[in-house]
Amino acid sequence: MELSVVIGRTTLTVAELLRIKPGQVLELDRAAGAPADVLVNGRHLASGEVVVQDLDFAVKITAIRDENAEVLG
Repeated sequence: MELSVVIGRTTLTVAELLRIKPGQVLELDRAAGAPADVLVNGRHLASGEVVVQDLDFAVKITAIRDENAEVLG
């Protein structure tokens, strides 16, 4: 299974994508601190917050979608 955590999205043209340089900041469509979407195989399963644990990024699950509770619980 593929697990993805989406903290935000943006839309770029191919030309804009090709001009990206190291250190450049890309604005996303969510505010800082907004819940991240937790996707399993592309399906939205839960929401969570990005945290740091032992110097690594992690996701703390804050809500599980009702229709999928049986899968995770």
